[in-house]
Amino acid sequence: MALSPIPGLIPVYEDYARCIHCGLCLNACPTYRLWNLEADSPRGRIHQMIHVEQGEVPVTDSFVDHIDKCLDCRACETACPSGVEYGKLVEYARARIERDYRRPLLSRVARDVVYRRLLPYPKRIATVARLLRFYQRSGLQSLARFTGILKLFGLDKRERLLPRVDSNFFYDRLGKTFPATGERRARVAFFAGCVANVTFAELNAATIRVLTANGCDVVVPNGQLCCGALAAHAGVRDVARELARNNLRAFLLNDVDAVVTNAAGCGSTLKEYDHLFTPGEPEYGQASAFAKKTRDVTEFLTALGLSALLKALPLRVTYQDSCHLLHGQKVREAPRKLLRAIPGLDLVELPYSDLCCGSAGVYNVTQTDASLELLAEKMHCASATGAQVIATSNPGCLLQMRAGAEIYQSNQQVLHVIELLDQAILN
Repeated sequence: MALSPIPGLIPVYEDYARCIHCGLCLNACPTYRLWNLEADSPRGRIHQMIHVEQGEVPVTDSFVDHIDKCLDCRACETACPSGVEYGKLVEYARARIERDYRRPLLSRVARDVVYRRLLPYPKRIATVARLLRFYQRSGLQSLARFTGILKLFGLDKRERLLPRVDSNFFYDRLGKTFPATGERRARVAFFAGCVANVTFAELNAATIRVLTANGCDVVVPNGQLCCGALAAHAGVRDVARELARNNLRAFLLNDVDAVVTNAAGCGSTLKEYDHLFTPGEPEYGQASAFAKKTRDVTEFLTALGLSALLKALPLRVTYQDSCHLLHGQKVREAPRKLLRAIPGLDLVELPYSDLCCGSAGVYNVTQTDASLELLAEKMHCASATGAQVIATSNPGCLLQMRAGAEIYQSNQQVLHVIELLDQAILN
């Protein structure tokens, strides 16, 4: 029986062969730094991919394990002198695993629930969020931690990384337009995300306030769904494609100057929507146009220029690069320029800021021990800066670093760059 083809961008041999095994990626790879194993380095994983792609070996348990342990942080792309597009290689490898490999029952059920039955459905996300909010605020969370029942079931580490659910959700802003303050300088469509609607509603609201204060009309299209990043990274490409189709219908590009997001992980996928389709498919042209108009909010504001008056924030701040902003979108200076624009703010560089914090989508759930090892090193570096605030540009990084601040009692606030700008704007 012939296997169904894997849709979307399919790497060719030259994509793999571009890796010359020079090893310059090794020190940039978080998992190689952790374990010093060739099989858990970018070039080692590419070597395994080639053997599988050429049919020399099947998709084995070992292959799946090494590919699963990759954070898909894409730091190797930044380090690579040969221009290897590792992100598209690992996502294709995971799509092949999804098609050719039968995972254990519990894993199959969990993946089905998360990627197929939860993330594409806002009402289901809201229902789960309400249950989690009840757990967090009713005293059940404190009781579960105190009694040790979480540790008994091996859930204690994962539970510490859970996001805090907002009191109010962002869904009531969908379908609305927020006018610019003063002279209109641009008109943008805001991508609100999926889980961010229930765990980062205030960040989304702050993003709208900052954009309008700087002369932007902000449209929040109704009907938008999850960007599909988590599904794409996990190899569940059919779900990612369907979510992309929905969002291409929801966003009217002729009406706006840019599609803006405050989530680096979402932005990286939105800018690569064309990777989910082949040139012969009708969605390919739409996806390419959509990708060209997508901007991270820090990237967009830096290019537009700040027009809002800012008050002083006498804070010492360090900045953690979000992997999919720095390595995926190649945006490094924009968030730093915005932070330096705030009067009184002292920006100090974070050692190894370009290394992943361990969040990586759902990595802190699927590979919790490795995630926490990376977080420990990150918090050590952050503490060494003496900063009162750790700033970053992605909700996943915010969750991870906030968990780190709590675990290590660093007494540091963790905020999005936009939240600091929002605090600084004179009302």
